[in-house]
Amino acid sequence: MTDDALRRQLAALLDGVGAHMPFEEAVADFPDDAINRRPPNVDYTPWHLLEHLRLTQLDILEYIVDPAYAERRWPDDYWPDPAANATRDTFDATIRDFLADRASLRDLVMDKDRDLFAVIPGSPGHTLLREVRINGDHNAYHIGEFAILRQVMGTWPASHR
Repeated sequence: MTDDALRRQLAALLDGVGAHMPFEEAVADFPDDAINRRPPNVDYTPWHLLEHLRLTQLDILEYIVDPAYAERRWPDDYWPDPAANATRDTFDATIRDFLADRASLRDLVMDKDRDLFAVIPGSPGHTLLREVRINGDHNAYHIGEFAILRQVMGTWPASHR
């Protein structure tokens, strides 16, 4: 596989195309009245789950690019407070920020001057390739979970059913 082909594959993984539902499709037309609703037998809301995706992806991005990166505390720094609620504006900001950070990761991947296999300074041998793969895997898992929550909660628009 050529370097360009690998970069295109990683970009597709970040974009969520191929075997997974893209983030944009999963969050489209999400109803206001369900943003803070807890699905049956779940300890978090749809917004909590999206905010977890955003916070985790931001952590990975900062890990890659910030030489002064400081490790976060699990789970406190990767999930919003369980009692936190979001407004529509907060929900939309989570989506917007997630997409912006994903675009930044994608830009790193597509930058031909950046070695996908170079060790990230201060890491125990981690590379951009590893971090993007982990991010894509984590996102795919939770975006799928979000889609299932929508099904369970009955929040898909009629056009999606």
